[in-house]
Amino acid sequence: MAAEALMAGLWARRGRVLLLALMLYAAGAATVLAWPRAYLAEAVVAPSETTGIATSSLLAPALSLGAMLDTRPSGNFAIYLASLRSPEAARMLAEETGLLAWLAEERRRGPGGLLRALLGATEPPDADHLRSWLERRFAATQSIGQVTWTLSLSHPERAAALDALRRLHGFAEAKVRADLEEMARRRVAALEARLAREPDLYIRQSLYEVLAQQQRAGVVVAADEAVAARLVSGPVVEARPSLPNRSLLLALLMPAAGMAALAVAAAAVLLAGGPPRPPRLLAEPAE
Repeated sequence: MAAEALMAGLWARRGRVLLLALMLYAAGAATVLAWPRAYLAEAVVAPSETTGIATSSLLAPALSLGAMLDTRPSGNFAIYLASLRSPEAARMLAEETGLLAWLAEERRRGPGGLLRALLGATEPPDADHLRSWLERRFAATQSIGQVTWTLSLSHPERAAALDALRRLHGFAEAKVRADLEEMARRRVAALEARLAREPDLYIRQSLYEVLAQQQRAGVVVAADEAVAARLVSGPVVEARPSLPNRSLLLALLMPAAGMAALAVAAAAVLLAGGPPRPPRLLAEPAE
């Protein structure tokens, strides 16, 4: 079909196209307005290696210039970010918060809950379900051109969102600290055992220097406030729910509904083979 014929068919059906677009927009707007909203808890963190007298600068002789300019996560901060979504973090939330009970209640609601009941899938959620929920609701976003990262977690309940984000940050920081302390203890124990059976004086002197470094590392890890991520701001939670962004979704729905109506009308024109013919009011005279 020629483009002129297609445009003519669309113009002839302009009233129906407009009505269909309005119906699609009304249905989408009702869905957006009925969608449950969630509060967003946020915290801004920075790698401890780039802020002040960091732990890594006391444990290592010096930091290279390239490591200071590279904004990608590395070292203790990379372990910190990975721990925020780890199975251990989900297990911690399941044991210390009421998220599992809330998730079980959410799974019983709505069409999904009815479908699960019909299929007999009524088993209670576990830490794996909570980890899947955490992967969907938690985000760690790096600021453009900066070394800071924004941690965000959404939840329909304001207090629950803030409490979960605080616990996640504390868990990840404690995990990195515990790993460093355990590594320092193992090294100190191994060096002391080696010193107990080493007769050579020069080797013993070298071992004493290494032992002093490991003991210093243990002291630094125990004394420093942040060994992986230093809090720049937060955690805080907004006063009003902002997810989903209704105004933005309603604005984007306008052109989407219009384009969908045009597509349906264009398909109808192509199937009909051209613009609709005007009705014949008078019978043609016989020859």
